[in-house]
Amino acid sequence: MTSPLSVAFLGLGVMGGPMTGHLARAGRSVTAYNRSPRRADKWAEIWQGEGLKVAFADTPAQAARDADIVFVCVGNDEDLREVTLGQDGALSAMRAGSLLVDHTTISADMARLLSTEAQARGIDAVDAPVSGGEAGAVNGQLAIMCGGSDAAVERARPVMECYSKSTVHVGPAGAGQTAKMANQMCIAGVLGGLSEAIRLAQAAGLDLDKTYEAISGGAAQSWQMDNRWSTMTADEFDFGFAIDWMRKDLGYALGEAKRLGLSSPITALVDQFYADVQAAGGGRKDTSALITRLPASKDTPTKG
Repeated sequence: MTSPLSVAFLGLGVMGGPMTGHLARAGRSVTAYNRSPRRADKWAEIWQGEGLKVAFADTPAQAARDADIVFVCVGNDEDLREVTLGQDGALSAMRAGSLLVDHTTISADMARLLSTEAQARGIDAVDAPVSGGEAGAVNGQLAIMCGGSDAAVERARPVMECYSKSTVHVGPAGAGQTAKMANQMCIAGVLGGLSEAIRLAQAAGLDLDKTYEAISGGAAQSWQMDNRWSTMTADEFDFGFAIDWMRKDLGYALGEAKRLGLSSPITALVDQFYADVQAAGGGRKDTSALITRLPASKDTPTKG
């Protein structure tokens, strides 16, 4: 009888915590690591309550030492560098033939560097950023865009199925991250238009529920409209994907566009609008809080 696949998960944030839980429920032998012991303790209590067995390590290297696959989901390039290439980083302990799967949204340059460093040690690597937010992670409905070799992606695919609704191999190392940049550019543009549309409907005194019903069934329909119209019109933003993180992602997108000799004026403009919301103290609010930059007309209702 073969032993269950051994995996490590580095980073137990709002995305990594639920993803780790899904791996444990799928019968994987899981060792987790998080830089903040308090958050690790929180997840340990949750999983214990579910009867899930997840071991905890004190360093990324300790978590990765006996793992067949090491998953990572941290904050940015610097965080990823620390937990993979830094002192006690995962790559220092991973054995040749193992696999590194990075779910962090990072720069394409960092993804390519990590792939090169992994290959030098006989380790396969996949950059696999995700879309779907916290709800997607909790419900196991993430969209995953992958960069790496065919063999590495196919090796990771069946393990990631426990928290994904789709996994697409986009291209070589860095391609997954570039696809995620395109994803974030689309979201930013849609939210810019959606914010202005809601303010127009409010100023005109329209019934906002009826307006949503009228326009969501046609070409204007989008995930953002379906999931954020009601909360935007109610001025509710204390949830979801933080503006601080969106600005980080858009920074990577604008940097890659510049590297490729492209102009991205709409993305650059919305990024600056997000900077205004940050400056007003809204950095931890959901990206739909972009609408707060646009003042509502006086005496117009915020709901239907």
